[in-house]
Amino acid sequence: VEGLCLYTLGNLVVESEAVRKQLLPQGIIPVLASCIQSPHEAVLEGLGYVLSQLLQAKEAPTEIIPLVLDSVLPQHMLRLVCSGLKSGTGAAVEFAWCLHYIVCSHTANAALIALGAVPALSSLLCDIASEISQSFSEGLELLTCPVLRCLGNLLAEETGCEAQIQDERLLAALFTVMQCYLQKHPFIVPEGLWLLNNLTADDPFFCFALLSLDLLPALLQLLPCSQAASVLVLTVLCNVAEKGPAYCQQLHQRAALPLLLGPLALPDPEVVGQCLELLHLLFLHCPQAAVDFVGQGGPQTLKQHQSTPELQERVQALLDMALQPPGASIFSSSPAASSAFS
Repeated sequence: VEGLCLYTLGNLVVESEAVRKQLLPQGIIPVLASCIQSPHEAVLEGLGYVLSQLLQAKEAPTEIIPLVLDSVLPQHMLRLVCSGLKSGTGAAVEFAWCLHYIVCSHTANAALIALGAVPALSSLLCDIASEISQSFSEGLELLTCPVLRCLGNLLAEETGCEAQIQDERLLAALFTVMQCYLQKHPFIVPEGLWLLNNLTADDPFFCFALLSLDLLPALLQLLPCSQAASVLVLTVLCNVAEKGPAYCQQLHQRAALPLLLGPLALPDPEVVGQCLELLHLLFLHCPQAAVDFVGQGGPQTLKQHQSTPELQERVQALLDMALQPPGASIFSSSPAASSAFS
């Protein structure tokens, strides 16, 4: 009965701002907090549903989330999410979305990080990977999606919290999750790539691990999955290439260049733009990549985009870099080249 009452309350909350404004002064958050240690799965699911509706309200960042943070709710939400594989996943899914909405408000990430959300969710992701690699668990993707989003968005805040999770096992788990869900639930792939992008953006640890664990072929296989996946794969490759010559040489030696010619030929300015950024980094840090690009017919593909207004300056800069005379320094590119990529 309690679970049913909570779902009814959740439906009222989502439909009416007036109802929300009445409930908050009456102490709805402390009442919900008193329910979160209930042993009954139905009550916890209903509670998660009410909270997720409240946390999506437009006034949530200023009026609701501060009240939630002042209660015991965040630590118990995190506990219930991370125990979702052992107990019922229904409540874990609801509370994972609650955490996601809190993270998206950009008002409480320091509090969640202080609670240990980043290592706790990383550990959960490793457990999910282990579970689905042994036997495909239908429905677990519903928990995986908000967990990936929470982690990805917490790391995007540039709080330095990636230092808490410098563990190669997380990277291996992330690729296991993406590969296991690639066929049946492909929507998980961009979510995983968003997390991978934020893991590799600043800290070289995960860039090095990506290469040392030989995960580059698995990453490149995700290029054709979707437009969103293509952009994110290319962004991750740019993150790796930005770490300097040694990383660019590794990318070149592992045959990244031939696989770029496919997306480079697409009529999609966003995908092509990321290709151009990656090629610029490769040419800059690994001159042999420019030589091989010419040998593989790359300039002909590049020239297809010379009439695209938002790309033409960068296309010309790359053509200048790739086609400069033998013996010319690739680092002394034309003013147009350096300004195009500044």
